[in-house]
Amino acid sequence: MKRIAGITGGRGYLWTIGVFFLIVSMGILSDTSAFGEGKQVEVLTLEETLRIAAEKNLDIQKAREYRNLVEGIYVTERAAVLPQIVIGARANNERDQSQKAVGPNAPLGRNTRSAEVGLSQALFTWGQIGAAIRAAKMGIATADDQLRLFRQAAFRDVTASFYDTLLAKELHAIAIQNLEQKRRHYDEAQKKYAAGVATDYDVLVGKVDVENTQPPVIRTENLIRISREKLRFLLGTESKEVDVKGTLETEILPYPDYQEAEEIAKKNRPELSDFRHRIQVTEELVKIAQAGDKPRLDLKAGYGWQDLDLGQGYQASGQMWSAGLFVTYPIFDGLRTRGQVAQAKSHLATLKIEEAKLLNSIRLEIRDAVNAVRESAEIIRALSGTVARAERLLSMAEKGYEYGVKTKLEVDDAQLSLVQALGNLATAKRDYLVARVTYEWATGTLGERGIKSETLKSKLQTAKVKGQE
Repeated sequence: MKRIAGITGGRGYLWTIGVFFLIVSMGILSDTSAFGEGKQVEVLTLEETLRIAAEKNLDIQKAREYRNLVEGIYVTERAAVLPQIVIGARANNERDQSQKAVGPNAPLGRNTRSAEVGLSQALFTWGQIGAAIRAAKMGIATADDQLRLFRQAAFRDVTASFYDTLLAKELHAIAIQNLEQKRRHYDEAQKKYAAGVATDYDVLVGKVDVENTQPPVIRTENLIRISREKLRFLLGTESKEVDVKGTLETEILPYPDYQEAEEIAKKNRPELSDFRHRIQVTEELVKIAQAGDKPRLDLKAGYGWQDLDLGQGYQASGQMWSAGLFVTYPIFDGLRTRGQVAQAKSHLATLKIEEAKLLNSIRLEIRDAVNAVRESAEIIRALSGTVARAERLLSMAEKGYEYGVKTKLEVDDAQLSLVQALGNLATAKRDYLVARVTYEWATGTLGERGIKSETLKSKLQTAKVKGQE
């Protein structure tokens, strides 16, 4: 009797606690900006997150800077084709006592003042300059490949994080729904206990059920925070909190074909394009190395003015000029050229092996992506009617329990089935959306429209650089 009285006396306290948790949970569900801890929150759609990622993602910014680097390398290599013009001036004072051997009146000092414009131009380098320029141009193409690679990877990660946040919200809503359901059962047990048709055991069971359903609410609430922080990190927005709006609902599209996906990937994967361009660069490097022991021809010329003062009245000044062709032929360089050629050819062979290895890896990625799309879509189809049936089952069990024809265990089983069905369906929808994005990434077509526009812009900039030649 003392135990029953204790439970009855604490009923009002438990009810107050239950109402408090309900208000807090409903506030969290209706206003997710509370997770921002008072900071400014920017609520984004998927399109807006991708736009921000394209502008602020650090990996994409790094890829853009890499392109600026290789453009600088191209300009540097192109400089070897253009004439080099140098302006120089010199003032030199000399005194040589050994000139007394010539005679007692021989000038011992020499003062020189001169200014000159010099020109040098490579005329023939056995293909070294042309190969270097072509290699630099291919380097710009690899920079475009790197930009596409980082952008597609960023779009994949940002999209997955976006859907992870939506899933976390769905799971949080399911956890709150389950908590509210347990509270209704607990309230019903208290009513029955007050009417004398239930024992303190039934009330205690209801209280334990309410307490056991609170940890999932807390975990999913924290999962929302974690997902949003990850999304903010990927977007590169450090100054403000971000949140998402959208839905996991989507249309199940026809399953992709593996062979077709492989052909698309061979044409569009930026990694493969990058390897093809790097192989072309290395082929040009082989040509440069092979020309290391070949003759080259240079033109050198100069024009200026010089003042010469030998002392003792010997002084004159006037114009001066020079022009000449210079042939350089390294007859023997200690086999350095042979070693450089061997290194370049080995590097070329290694790149071709790595390209074949990458292609095998891409085939596996495509197969996994296709299978993931099929698996998640089949799960959605399998669960399409399960939620409605589970809700009906729970409603029937609750009504039966209210009228005394169903047991508490049957109600708990029905509630558990509904929670599992809701969670599995939400997870399957998220998995399907992420699988579709992963498939587009595996085939190299993710966000291709934005990439093509930026690549076209890069090509126009490259054409402008070339036009300055």
